[in-house]
Amino acid sequence: MFNKVLVANRGEIALRVMRACRDLDVRTVAIYSDADKHAGHVRFADEAYNVGPARAADSYLDHEAVIEAGRKAGADAVHPGYGFLAENAEFARKVEASELRWVGPPADAMERLGEKTKARSLMSAADVPVVPGTTDPVDSIDEVKAIADDYGYPVAIKAEGGGGGRGLKVVRSADEIESQLEAAKREGEAYFDNASVYVEKYLDSPRHIEIQILADEHGNVRHLGERDCSLQRRHQKVIEEAPSPALDADLREQIGDAARRGIREADYTNAGTVEFLLEDGEFYFLEVNTRIQVEHTVTEEITGIDVVKWQLRIAAGEQVDFAQDEVTFDGHAIEYRINAENAAEEFAPATGTLETYDPPGGIGVRVDDAVRQGDEIGGDYDSMIAKLIVAAGDREECLARSERALSEFDIEGLPTIVPFHRLMVTDGTFRAGEHTTKYLDEELDPARLDQAVERWGAADAAAEEATDEGDAEEMTEREFTVEVNGKRFEVNLEERGAPPIPSVDAVGGGGAGDGQRSARSRPEESKSDDGGEVVVEGDGEQVTAEMQGTILSVDVAAGDDVAAGDVVCVLEAMKMENDVVTERGGTVTQVHIEEGDSVDMGDTLVVLE
Repeated sequence: MFNKVLVANRGEIALRVMRACRDLDVRTVAIYSDADKHAGHVRFADEAYNVGPARAADSYLDHEAVIEAGRKAGADAVHPGYGFLAENAEFARKVEASELRWVGPPADAMERLGEKTKARSLMSAADVPVVPGTTDPVDSIDEVKAIADDYGYPVAIKAEGGGGGRGLKVVRSADEIESQLEAAKREGEAYFDNASVYVEKYLDSPRHIEIQILADEHGNVRHLGERDCSLQRRHQKVIEEAPSPALDADLREQIGDAARRGIREADYTNAGTVEFLLEDGEFYFLEVNTRIQVEHTVTEEITGIDVVKWQLRIAAGEQVDFAQDEVTFDGHAIEYRINAENAAEEFAPATGTLETYDPPGGIGVRVDDAVRQGDEIGGDYDSMIAKLIVAAGDREECLARSERALSEFDIEGLPTIVPFHRLMVTDGTFRAGEHTTKYLDEELDPARLDQAVERWGAADAAAEEATDEGDAEEMTEREFTVEVNGKRFEVNLEERGAPPIPSVDAVGGGGAGDGQRSARSRPEESKSDDGGEVVVEGDGEQVTAEMQGTILSVDVAAGDDVAAGDVVCVLEAMKMENDVVTERGGTVTQVHIEEGDSVDMGDTLVVLE
């Protein structure tokens, strides 16, 4: 087993991996950006190294900086968690070529399965059913139209390197092909540095079923049963469970065997997830996630198998020591993603301070997180605060226990989707296990979300500054964080007769950096093309950003006439593309953004008159 592992990630998954390491008596190394100096995974690790600037994800994507941090720390291996570099074959190959060990599948296997057309061809060779469509990339409107003529509308255009709904566009008629093809290519380039796309038949009302796999270097391939991830919004999972209420024993065995065949065909090792779509009793291969999944927790709860520890053991050369028929499933488990989002406002991401953070407990309740009360939730990263995992003897008991646990989860200071989850555990369709991937987007009445947020939302999401006059202590303990040669150290000092110092968050910290605006502020100025300052003038309508994000495209120019509901730009935030539209018609007088710009919530994007 390794002596020291660098975890190339942040947040709850970094902490999850570090806990598995400690269970194996392995020391841990964290990496962090300036925005994450005080983050939970940094506090937990045995040592930590700064790999980049405050604004944000690029720090965790710097191949050389991450590997160099591992060398400085004397680490034996790199665990990528999920997201960031977890499915980056180029990075995996660099780690493999270094003195460090890669905790994941071989880079070659990642490449074979990371490009979806190659993966579809490989699965077909292993006699695994695939959704009808192309096995080669497409580049023209005519090619997309030919597939639609063969299989009928709707069809899906998908990015070769895509996943989680990113780079996926649905075409429901011929006149949508051009715009959706361009959008899919754009997302593929932006998220995966790969503008290549393919086309397949779009299933109308499928279930999303995935199989957890463990495969070692000695030829052993095991599946740990299925998870049902059908409750999704815009193809982003929000609730996952195991086992699936949609499968019987026979179908479960068929899908599990198909997943094992595909993994063997790919010469794949370590943990992975083979994803399928299920409709009318037939299942079709969707993709392979060549990493640990967010929802691996429910598999652990019903099998008793620690998937992350097995990732480390397999990477260290150990053999899976249990047979397939020794994998048993006990009870039911459901995972609820606790995101900083407002369900009543199209699940818009939220930022703020955790004025209260008091997670639930009790038998059958697990919380995976990396936060504590007083932490700042910024807009630089994913909106997930924590994961609540509830386990019980059967699904009915699990839902009842979920009601109790969700009612105990006390978070104040910013909106979360806890009210949405409380609605779901009482929802008739979800309780009956009859939901599909379309349920949230197309069937659930939005008014019910508004009512849930009103009923169960936080009493006050605004940040409050607590004061405790008259209770000053004689001794004040001051905690400092310092860096020496890029390595992080914590120093505690005691001072008598001094007032407590304000927290970093209270004075505008939390990674914003000197001179940067708060995500809550609305700027009065923006940059002109030549870099000078341009003041927003006139009494026209200001189209502003409703969330922090990146401008993917600008669809208007000064002088254009627009109608109510027209798209002025596309804003990417929290892994999703969002069309920014006008509330009324008019003439564009000012455009304050360009493609690639980063914007904060409240920034003026376009002005109309």
